[in-house]
Amino acid sequence: MARDTSDDTPITSRDQLVERLSSGGKPRDQWRIGTEHEKVGFRKSDLRPVPYEGQGGVRQLLEGMEGLLGWEPIIDNGLPIGLVDPTGGGAISLEPGGQFELSGAPVETLHQTCSETWAHMAQVREIADPLGIGFLGLGISPKWSLAETPVMPKSRYAIMSSYMPEVGTRGLDMMFRTATVQVNLDFADEADMRQKMRVSVALQPIATALFANSPILDGKPTGRLSERSEIWRDTDNARSGMIPFVFDEGFGFEHYVDWALDVPMYFVKRDVYHRATDVTFRQYMAGALKDRLPGVVPTRGDWDNHLSTLFPEVRMKRYLEMRGADSGPTRRILALPALWVGLLYDQTSLDAATELSKDWTNAERQALRDGVPTTALATPFRNRTVLDIARDVIDISREGLKRRRRLNRDGADETVYLQPLEETVALGRTPAELLLEKFNGPWGGDIDRVFAEYAY
Repeated sequence: MARDTSDDTPITSRDQLVERLSSGGKPRDQWRIGTEHEKVGFRKSDLRPVPYEGQGGVRQLLEGMEGLLGWEPIIDNGLPIGLVDPTGGGAISLEPGGQFELSGAPVETLHQTCSETWAHMAQVREIADPLGIGFLGLGISPKWSLAETPVMPKSRYAIMSSYMPEVGTRGLDMMFRTATVQVNLDFADEADMRQKMRVSVALQPIATALFANSPILDGKPTGRLSERSEIWRDTDNARSGMIPFVFDEGFGFEHYVDWALDVPMYFVKRDVYHRATDVTFRQYMAGALKDRLPGVVPTRGDWDNHLSTLFPEVRMKRYLEMRGADSGPTRRILALPALWVGLLYDQTSLDAATELSKDWTNAERQALRDGVPTTALATPFRNRTVLDIARDVIDISREGLKRRRRLNRDGADETVYLQPLEETVALGRTPAELLLEKFNGPWGGDIDRVFAEYAY
């Protein structure tokens, strides 16, 4: 989850919020790629989750990473809960159950994403191995119950934990037991944002199917291939989902602002976090918290923090975040930004992806979203399956990456990072199905085998 900001510029009008989003527009030569990925930690000695405190705990891991990288600690109530690169690069943060996240620096090419990701994995292992900590490349923690999962000492998570059960049945599972990979991409202007938003929302279920990698929870198969994605279907529907309004005539920044204004807040952060789940941001701007928080006025930081607590399939800030994929092994972490860069950063590919999905109805898009957590690539669509659509989508992305012509030192272009997805469609089976074959076959139903075979 995003690091909270504290920009104290006062917000007095809706127009300021619209301008805040539109200010993200950049010329093509300034477009960047930001990749985020979460890893589920475990203790190698007993295959238990990693607590925050104590020998071999998450705090020691963070402090070791601070010493290795020279990054600045992020402190909450006197405790380190993350690290940030002071030169404007990436950041490391903790998800509620201790999932260890890298928010990568904004880079120009997928080759740089590759270098950054492999370097991060090596750095984490350098500190984690002596502590006896390993990490799983899955979209969910497959064994431990919620009660067994540790709680990280991050103030906003306490507010979220108490609120989630009020608005859905799976919010705590989402917070404490899931892991994702996402890519953050730029837009040029409102028209470019509109086209990218529509394509990426429509095709997010295709990505969910391709990256399905969370079929086991509480030590047994759930009957679904992406339990992580299923969990999001009943986490908090006021702030998540397929946001069909992006397909309305003339959709633009104002429409997203109006939606965000009417979603309940989580908190207002000043020196401490103040719970604000009973008001929307629109009500906050109208003075709803003035008695509870005298002298506190809405700020740009409040708005940015609020946007970071919205969880649609594609999230808009001053860039677009693709949020549909389960985490996985390093090669698949790299495949996620490759898929979307090929689709969205080449105009010919963006137009082709628009053509592919432009006549899908809201009902059809929702049916895809509802179906892929269970049946992934086998999900039917019209007279085809998601597997058929996925082949088309990968072809479009590959051509876009070819046209970008970003070469590494060996002369290879960025299409090399699509290989895991090409393997998936060639097999016609998701990572989740391959995992289940092992679980039901040679593993004999022993989930502990996952900690050896699916560790980074």
